[in-house]
Amino acid sequence: MKTMQLKAIPLALAAFLPPLTQAADGGESSITLGEVPVHAPGMGPLPTGRILTSVDILGGDQVADKQVMNSWELLGQMPGVQLTETRMGAESGKATFRAFNGEGYINGIKVLIDGVPSNVNSGNQRFIDMIFPLEVEFIEVVRGTNDPRYGLHNIGGNVNVGTRQGGNYSEARVTYGSFNTREVQLAFGQESAGWAQNYFVARQTSDGQRDHARSEKYTLGGKWFYTADQGRWTAGLIARMYHHEAQEPGFLSAGELAARRSQSPAKNANDGDDRDMQQLSAHLDLQLADSLSLSNKLYLNSYLDDRRVTFTSYPSGNAPRQRRQWDEVQTGLMSTLTWRAHSYLTLEGGANLEHQDNEYRRYRYSYSLPTNFSATPARVQNNEHYTLDNLGGYVQALLQPTPELRITPAFRVDKFSGETVSRITGTQAELQDYGWIRQPKLSVLYTLSPALNVYANWGKTFQVLTGSQAPAYLTAGQVAYRPSINTGKEVGLKGQPWAGAEARVALWQQDATDEVANMPSTGTTVGLGQTRRKGLDFQFTQRLGTQWTLWFSHAIQEARVVSGTVDGVSLAGKEVFSTPRHITNLGAEYQANAHWRFSLQGRAQGDYYIDNLNAQGKYGAYAVLDGSVRYTLSPQASVDLQVRNLLDEKYEYVWYDNFFWGGNNQPMFSPAPGRGAFVSLNVKM
Repeated sequence: MKTMQLKAIPLALAAFLPPLTQAADGGESSITLGEVPVHAPGMGPLPTGRILTSVDILGGDQVADKQVMNSWELLGQMPGVQLTETRMGAESGKATFRAFNGEGYINGIKVLIDGVPSNVNSGNQRFIDMIFPLEVEFIEVVRGTNDPRYGLHNIGGNVNVGTRQGGNYSEARVTYGSFNTREVQLAFGQESAGWAQNYFVARQTSDGQRDHARSEKYTLGGKWFYTADQGRWTAGLIARMYHHEAQEPGFLSAGELAARRSQSPAKNANDGDDRDMQQLSAHLDLQLADSLSLSNKLYLNSYLDDRRVTFTSYPSGNAPRQRRQWDEVQTGLMSTLTWRAHSYLTLEGGANLEHQDNEYRRYRYSYSLPTNFSATPARVQNNEHYTLDNLGGYVQALLQPTPELRITPAFRVDKFSGETVSRITGTQAELQDYGWIRQPKLSVLYTLSPALNVYANWGKTFQVLTGSQAPAYLTAGQVAYRPSINTGKEVGLKGQPWAGAEARVALWQQDATDEVANMPSTGTTVGLGQTRRKGLDFQFTQRLGTQWTLWFSHAIQEARVVSGTVDGVSLAGKEVFSTPRHITNLGAEYQANAHWRFSLQGRAQGDYYIDNLNAQGKYGAYAVLDGSVRYTLSPQASVDLQVRNLLDEKYEYVWYDNFFWGGNNQPMFSPAPGRGAFVSLNVKM
């Protein structure tokens, strides 16, 4: 880190020096913004905030009225979260943190919806698009390597999006705004005599801020739960379906960007994506005894995608013009047994089994302007049927020898198997045998005073290769890859410096062995060797009476290669591409009276290198301010005006096309939306 950045550490620690006046929140180090429903204590699996030490929770009231084109954008409100805004139709972007970028090469963030694993095979976060803001009850972010509950893709942490369950409500939100955006969300919940049912439907259409950027999507979901025998058992079913059709405007060269930011080059006139996703899960929670509970989830995820994309316009070769088709089905079972043996000891064990049955097809097309995807492909690059099986389990103990001290040791293991068959050559291959991947973990929290906690954690996570072909699957002569083991450590303080305030500061570091930049969709695999990520996170929230809420967060981060080579060139000391050095969030909300509410929210990210060798310069920095006004007409109705990118900041997502294949050797740009205004009517019936 730079000297100036290191000087921020004592300044951040100074936030805890004023007199500490308020009681701490049950000895937890999590920070919550907004309102989150509290469920019955002492039942079911251990709450995340009790077992882990770097947790942020965003209440549904903070996201329900946000106008976003894609649900991953909601995470931009949370501390230290990087947004990678590709904005290519259904392939719209990603939220990441802890110096893992969103390019798709190192997918280090596990995503869950209602506790159900929701990454596709490559680790990308596409299932999150099924959720719209009005359905969200909370978003929970866990950073670091000390969470034993999940294995695959849980390299730098995880995100769990919890949707509304139970309650009695009927709500609607209708929006119209810039780029001819139209959106309708309907939510209904009813709870009576142990039965709870929830329904949600939404539809969004938009012409997009650029030419050839029309998008239309809808989602439909339902929940049915029954609780009986004075809460001794609960059974339920959750079902969702999602469909998205979108045009892709294509990436721009620097010259095209300067000429007109909103254009779509002629080469992309036939680019687009059709995407269908379904999720079905059955839940059974049992209170076996007063101190013993069992939680079970059985799930099925389906992902069907047909993407047509043209990257560059040079006429030689057929690599830039591709059609990619995914057909993935995941079935899994998760079980957690929790024994609250004593006030100072709780034991928990869990097991998961997941089977993936997937297909991937990739076609390349001869040069035409635009690409003719109805023509016979010039080459069938991929046509594979492949499976992936994951068996994992963990044990952890929550030890509280004194009221001030909490110790959580944990241990997790994972094992993988599978095979692939090429329908082009008939070649069969087995998944690399990584053996049992062992992951010890430890979290410690000590309450220094009723309003100040100090915590530390240490743990190991892993990266394994995914995809449909070598090197994930060992063909003849293929060199085996070892799992990349990430070892993370963190120390932090969380407290309440004065009335109405919460603050947390943390120093963290994560070292990886044998890290691989792996993008299954392009067949690109680059061994980076040893890497080191490190940073400082600072968060602060302040409530001033009943009218004002203020929040601020700043994350300083760095990701570097310690030892590794690409094509014989050393990468030692180089920054991992597309990783900004800082991420900042700030906001203010003012409830003027019973009718008027005003809010401002800003977010900023630093610039980043766009290539492995750090030779092509830095791009991508921005600072964006959003504003909103709500007028409450009655207890049942309100009107929102939201202005996104209030100052009309010009910024872009940038990548270097030579990273994929030789050709133009130039940065390529996807412009972010300019200023946009949206009006929404909210109705509660």
